[in-house]
Amino acid sequence: MTKILQPFGAVMLDVEGLSLNENDIRRLQDPSVGGVILFARNFESREQVVNLIDGIRALREPELLIAVDQEGGRVQRFKDGFTRIPPMAEFGALYDQAGEDAEEVLAMVHATGQLMAEELIECGVDFSFAPVLDLGLHHETVIGNRAFHANAEKLITIATAFIDGMTAAGMQATGKHFPGHGHVLADSHLETPLDTRSLDEIRADDMQPFIALKDKLAAVMTAHINFPAVDPALPTFSSRWLREILRDEVGFKGLIFSDDLTMHGALVGGNIVERADLAIEAGCDMVLVCNDHSAMDELLAAGPYRASSQSHHRFLSMKARPTTKLSRADKAQLIKSLPS
Repeated sequence: MTKILQPFGAVMLDVEGLSLNENDIRRLQDPSVGGVILFARNFESREQVVNLIDGIRALREPELLIAVDQEGGRVQRFKDGFTRIPPMAEFGALYDQAGEDAEEVLAMVHATGQLMAEELIECGVDFSFAPVLDLGLHHETVIGNRAFHANAEKLITIATAFIDGMTAAGMQATGKHFPGHGHVLADSHLETPLDTRSLDEIRADDMQPFIALKDKLAAVMTAHINFPAVDPALPTFSSRWLREILRDEVGFKGLIFSDDLTMHGALVGGNIVERADLAIEAGCDMVLVCNDHSAMDELLAAGPYRASSQSHHRFLSMKARPTTKLSRADKAQLIKSLPS
């Protein structure tokens, strides 16, 4: 199959199964598309997912970005043949217990980030949507043990080690979910959470990891949360949050991804075309539309959604560039020492 030469589009979508079908190929060749996110339903084995990724890469030039959620714990899409990564809160607990041995815990976190990235890069994945930078304040929520820690300062320290490990393997990091999901109990997959705090309160707490790590993150993903004291629009749809606060105030220069626009929390933005338009106008470089193929087709029919020249350069920066690898001995030792 001859590759289609076209620039990046501003939409990331998914594919239906373990291999590409005609609908997948049609969608992926649409000029609005710039990336693909893979889910557990797209994974059966390393060999199968490599074949799937090779098929995706054969469709376009430049090649589409390929991503997956491989955070660890309950959010790890590729399992068989991959190292089982513990929930990030396990590292936070170890760090609290470590005392004078805290550097050993951070070395383990670094190696874990490196190994996670290394295993994905070997299969052709460009990046994992990781790490979670939300504060782990409510263990029963959608974030829960996906967060490194409830304390922003400790979270920054541990997340730095994880990001540095990813970077060592040649993978860029995506911090999520800006400006912070830690204080709300509601699950934005199911409803639109409400956080009534002031900007000063949010800036002094939840935003601290995003501020401290802005130069280590190549990308940020938005949160579908209502912060009415700051802006009646969700951050995903808010130029106040994305252009004024994240870009101008924080000084973040990387790629801004929307969280999945089919999540219930985003439905306040209207139909799928209206949601995508609002997100891109607010400052998102790329919008995610997942697990709803009719919505994907509706959005693609309304396009094209072209990436700006600035967004194009940010997309290119997300391509994996394999560098160092853990030795076999270091990998075995890490796997042996990871919390179960």
